[in-house]
Amino acid sequence: MPVRLRAEIDAMQLTSLRNHWEFAAPPIGAATLKAVGDAVRGRHVLRFDRLRADGTRPGPRDPDFAAPRAVEPHHLVVWAGRWYLVARDPDDDTWPIFRVDRIHPHDPTGIPFTRRPLPGRGVAEHVVTSFDRGDTPARWQCLGSAVLRHPAAIVARWAPGGSVVEPVTEETTRLTLGAWSWAGIAGILATFDTDLTDIEPAELRTACATLADRYQRATGG
Repeated sequence: MPVRLRAEIDAMQLTSLRNHWEFAAPPIGAATLKAVGDAVRGRHVLRFDRLRADGTRPGPRDPDFAAPRAVEPHHLVVWAGRWYLVARDPDDDTWPIFRVDRIHPHDPTGIPFTRRPLPGRGVAEHVVTSFDRGDTPARWQCLGSAVLRHPAAIVARWAPGGSVVEPVTEETTRLTLGAWSWAGIAGILATFDTDLTDIEPAELRTACATLADRYQRATGG
């Protein structure tokens, strides 16, 4: 990384958080990281388009096209190998989280804003317990999901990087994730130490049953 860019990144307000499953994340262009970091550091409104998971930019005629966002960028967070932007939306006073690799920044706006404290909790807790972070499943040869008997905030805190957390009810959550094998997914699901339902696909259900039989034999059951 160039010395000048390294110095600019070091000057950012950046928090690095440890995740127990550090899976690789897509690279981020230096220009994007600089634009977002400059907006955070300079306290200027950031205007950007959102990219698809594959990095392409929807056009005005595409069904998934959305108008550019304009937010107050407050903090950059690195967690589970991914860069996230914590921002305030001045239109509805919410605090959304954006994947930086899904941001296509526009030219700097130069519009200043007053930095505000994140209401109710710190930035680290906000990121790790929020299920809506713009995540999509990482690319693995096996991809499966199950409903866990845990609230979304708990699942989001311990889910591997590159997984997707969706609340089903206040007490149950669907987790979608990938691994090198179906047994790998089954093993990760077991770390949540809770009941599992609605397991998909059939290959994952078979892997869960195989592991259950294996452990039963290992314990003399």
